[in-house]
Amino acid sequence: DTLFSFQTPLKKTNALIAQMGITFLNAYVPSALCCPSRASILTGKYPHNHHVVNNTLEGNCSSKLWQKIQEPYTFPALLKAMCGYQTFFAGKYLNEYGAEDAGGVGYVPPGWSFWYALEKNSKYYNYTLSVNGKARRHGENYSVDYLTDVLANMSLDFLEYKSNFEPFFMMISTPAPHSPWTPAPQYTKSFQNVSAPRNSNFNIHGKNKHWLIRQAKTPMTNSSIQFLDDAYRKRWQTLLSVDDLVEKLVKKLELNGELDNTYIFYTSDNGFHTGQFSLPIDKRQLYEFDIKVPLLVRGPGIKPNQTNKMLVANIDLGPTILDIAGYDLNKTQMDGMSLLPLLRGDKNVTWRSDFLVEYQGEGYNGSDPTCPGLGPGVTHCFPDCVCEDSYNNTYACVRTLSTSWDLQYCEFDDREVFVEVYNLTADPHQINNIAKTIDQEILEKMNYRLMMLQSCSGATCRTPGVFDPGYRFDPRLMFSNHGIRARRFSAQSL
Repeated sequence: DTLFSFQTPLKKTNALIAQMGITFLNAYVPSALCCPSRASILTGKYPHNHHVVNNTLEGNCSSKLWQKIQEPYTFPALLKAMCGYQTFFAGKYLNEYGAEDAGGVGYVPPGWSFWYALEKNSKYYNYTLSVNGKARRHGENYSVDYLTDVLANMSLDFLEYKSNFEPFFMMISTPAPHSPWTPAPQYTKSFQNVSAPRNSNFNIHGKNKHWLIRQAKTPMTNSSIQFLDDAYRKRWQTLLSVDDLVEKLVKKLELNGELDNTYIFYTSDNGFHTGQFSLPIDKRQLYEFDIKVPLLVRGPGIKPNQTNKMLVANIDLGPTILDIAGYDLNKTQMDGMSLLPLLRGDKNVTWRSDFLVEYQGEGYNGSDPTCPGLGPGVTHCFPDCVCEDSYNNTYACVRTLSTSWDLQYCEFDDREVFVEVYNLTADPHQINNIAKTIDQEILEKMNYRLMMLQSCSGATCRTPGVFDPGYRFDPRLMFSNHGIRARRFSAQSL
């Protein structure tokens, strides 16, 4: 499985977290893109509730509005203000953090006692950090500037000098394995023979899929394949430094006598594709390879070497950490659920059978200068003018996992009002869109469920899914949800 191929380079992480704790086999993000996904982790909310829809300031990524309306209620802000935690952040925060229009690097979000945040997006050398609101430049000398190692050293310093009289929370957010995929010098020769997985959906035409997938060139050119294989290999190489970081932190916690009463979570903000349906490299699509992420947890009360198949999402991380800290979750507006009962192995836990995936495409009014023949509205057209996004790549899905069904239902907010449905039991690589052949009643129920989830907030995001015994379907409430969604998206455009 491509998802768990990430554990091949992460041998120490696997040994120190997964084998000492629990691996969630079905962990997802509600939006497969950095900024909306990171906003979901911080707020415990779906994108339609935190209103961060893409990686731009206009899409509410680290904007003034985000700072005013969402940031005071993130889980770190509650940990610090309400639970007396000392909090530490190091690494990539949100893609537009440090933008002049949003306060620059002098701005430190509420909730952080110690703040070492990367200005803007992922880099490994030649970057600026906001050190508690003061700009610190870094160059390209490996021993003092390689970002993954700098983050490790800052984290070790925090563990050395923090107060021992208050509980602590750390969020270490390495950009690795994000592009530009610059490995540490000692790892540039690793994985020479590794290439991207050749699953059954690799380099095939995405027939019966929405137009953005259909425009990919099949078969891919040799240069595209070489490019994506190279990216895959370099991503693995950059993860070796992340693996070192995890090992250093666990050893330090052990040395401090704190390992046994510390919870450690390891996860990612999105998946990534390399050649599936002939899309060379990117994320922001609705398929498993983009929305599924690793989630490993160790800590007090978690038995070693467990796996869990429950459907979990990154909106659950905030509620879980607040629950661990003893905060009353009813006081929050979070959409997620605490994972603590699953971590402890409680019996008879009622759990969700579905969750929402949503994304609002980004594109420009002008044409992509490298691909003028494609017309306006598309973006990220690289390599070979295969576009990974467009302004109407706007969709919402219900991802269902219950005892009887493993299903995904998606609707596009485009002129085709395109629908994609996959039965992942029969078709784990999502090759066959069964929207035209699936039972009409199931389609209607899924359409209704999607409408409910797209307007949910807090507790209503946790109501029973279509295949739960407690689900109630009222056909009288069916109406043109395309109208409601068009309105919802326009309300979001800030």
